[in-house]
Amino acid sequence: MSRTVYVNGAYLPEEQATVSIFDRSFLMADGVYEVTSVLDGKLIDFDGHLARLERSLNELDIPKPEAFDDLLAIHRELVARNEISDGMIYLQVSRGSAGDRDFVFPDPEVVKPTLVLFTQSKPGLAESPAAKSGIKVISIEDIRWGRRDIKTVQLLYPSMGKMMAKKAGADDAWMIEDGFVTEGTSNNAYIVKNNTIITRALSNDILHGITRAAVLRFAKEAQMDVEERSFTIDEAKAADEAFITSASTFVMPVVSIDGVTLGEGVPGRVAPRLREIYLEESRKAAI
Repeated sequence: MSRTVYVNGAYLPEEQATVSIFDRSFLMADGVYEVTSVLDGKLIDFDGHLARLERSLNELDIPKPEAFDDLLAIHRELVARNEISDGMIYLQVSRGSAGDRDFVFPDPEVVKPTLVLFTQSKPGLAESPAAKSGIKVISIEDIRWGRRDIKTVQLLYPSMGKMMAKKAGADDAWMIEDGFVTEGTSNNAYIVKNNTIITRALSNDILHGITRAAVLRFAKEAQMDVEERSFTIDEAKAADEAFITSASTFVMPVVSIDGVTLGEGVPGRVAPRLREIYLEESRKAAI
């Protein structure tokens, strides 16, 4: 069954959806995106994703698309039309197409942004078997540009990192800069030592995860100790537990780093409890 997608104001069958070959997201990776999870037909953390989208657009001087204020309605319409119970909605905004290739930004008064949304159905999204067994990660050098806090479509190196992990028989990769873990290829990274949750502080070095913010808030409300600081890959290998967070994986335990088994090689106490709290509270607040 064909999906209904959204392109610049129109709901279309995916086979009929087109974007110009001169669109700057295609030629220059000049665009930003967000992914919002859907559970039980409702949107998770939508307001946070919308706020981060606005920030990303502002940081790159990309004008808001005309339909910006209608994005909630568009998300809900796509959920309804595609009968999504559990899954994700991908949203992308580019600087648009000036009808040719040029490094110089087009005049925003003439060239309007391109807005695209589509759904991905993921039945049982919150019941991933990996959440019970944990995942394995490897470490790779972080060679991305310096504005990782902007959620751009420049995802080549994260894609390469995931392929490096797959080749090594792992599930994902954590990126390392100057000996310290920055983040995963598409997620924020955490360790647990002596019942303290440790994760890198917000800066331009990492994405300001929407799930990260919610999980840390819930952890503090549950009287868990949280320390926002950088940690080394060696410190991670000696941790009691580790986990990642993202919009699509929620809270996912990590049981191995570079072949080093953490704890008993199974999810510990903290990550599963945080996942439970996050899913429970997020479902309550979903819209």
